[in-house]
Amino acid sequence: MSAAHEQHGHTIDHGGDASHGARVLPATLGSPELLTAWRTRALIVFAVSVVLSIPTGRTHMLRAYLLGFMCCFAYAGGGLAMLMLQYVSGGKWGMLLRRPLEAMTRTLPLVAVMVIPVFVFGKHLYQWMKFPTIAAERDAMANGWVTKEQGLTAISKYTMLNPFSAIVQTCLIFGILCLLMHILNRWSMQRDADPARGTLESYDRWRIKFENLSGPCIFLYVVLLTDGALVWIMSLDVTWYSSIWGLQFLVGQGFAVLALSILTVVKMSKVEPMKTLLRTTEQHDLGKFAFAFVMLNIYLSFAEFLIIWSGNVPDEIPWYLARIRGGWWWICSADFICHWLIPFCLLLSRNLKRDKKRLTWLCMFMLFARCLDMFWLIEPNFGDSAGRLVNENFGIFAYITVPLAVMSLWAAYYFTQLMARPLVNVNDPHLEEILEPEHAH
Repeated sequence: MSAAHEQHGHTIDHGGDASHGARVLPATLGSPELLTAWRTRALIVFAVSVVLSIPTGRTHMLRAYLLGFMCCFAYAGGGLAMLMLQYVSGGKWGMLLRRPLEAMTRTLPLVAVMVIPVFVFGKHLYQWMKFPTIAAERDAMANGWVTKEQGLTAISKYTMLNPFSAIVQTCLIFGILCLLMHILNRWSMQRDADPARGTLESYDRWRIKFENLSGPCIFLYVVLLTDGALVWIMSLDVTWYSSIWGLQFLVGQGFAVLALSILTVVKMSKVEPMKTLLRTTEQHDLGKFAFAFVMLNIYLSFAEFLIIWSGNVPDEIPWYLARIRGGWWWICSADFICHWLIPFCLLLSRNLKRDKKRLTWLCMFMLFARCLDMFWLIEPNFGDSAGRLVNENFGIFAYITVPLAVMSLWAAYYFTQLMARPLVNVNDPHLEEILEPEHAH
């Protein structure tokens, strides 16, 4: 394969035999006009959402902000995990998603800044920040501000759950992830600029380099994600524990990242260069990949519920009771239907996975469903909401406006990063194959 790539001009001259129907990449490898329009819309949504969030009140606004932060972390951190998974597994799907995934990873510094309000106002969210010392926890028990179980549990977890330790853990998580992001993105550009690009030697050298880093770092990411999920979400209820909590968040991130990646690629296929790259075959493959994550998500969530239900242990069942009673059953049912049942049934359809318009709508619905699931995980942790959804006031609408504001700001930065580089990796062995004529029917 012969290729010439101008790094700053985003241009390419890719040789192809037109007599055999092979497609040729366009001269421009970016879509700045389309992405600029998307970014402008995202900023408008951000401004409107901020204004609408003001009347909702501080209490729900902070909880809703945590939801928005976790969704943004899912896209940025999950994008990094998916990128490393692609480098380890290979496959044509990575050729299409690599630039969107890299753009997601480069939003990690913004997400790291987003975590600051969570700790600044943490005493309104976390028991262990409201009572930051063991002595404070004991005083809270003595005065009846927390139950004996909550106080003793917080004391037993004090080494991990105290303000200083939580901040250190968070800094380590983002520090390591940002370092991995920097290395992978730098190597990606160096690979495209390789003087030996297009040769088997270049392909193998870069493949081995990416594999050697990504393999061990996938495990490292799982450890860091588990730690973050425990500190940021599970510790909202210090008495709750789950041995597969981190794995559930990992699969949930894959669910959301694939939905966003597929949505990005399909919408960008209206213009070049993605219009040339995205064939029906690869679009179908991406739909099947998303279906796999939907199935895994169902399995993990239902397995945990079934084990706890069958065990019927008093220390475990209150977590689910708070999410079923007092009107929460409607949210629980909606979560099951939107997050699992509808995507599962629709992605069974071969025609839907090959239809750009219907697949686009399904991906947007999956992103909404992920937010609904996070709402079901977060809000019932608080005493004024657990088992009492019917008593929620107007402030509950903050769960619509605040996450929308946070995620639209993140989306604007994501589109900015997507514009920063060519949308095609020219030094990839799958590029020649993906430019072949369509053989799927």
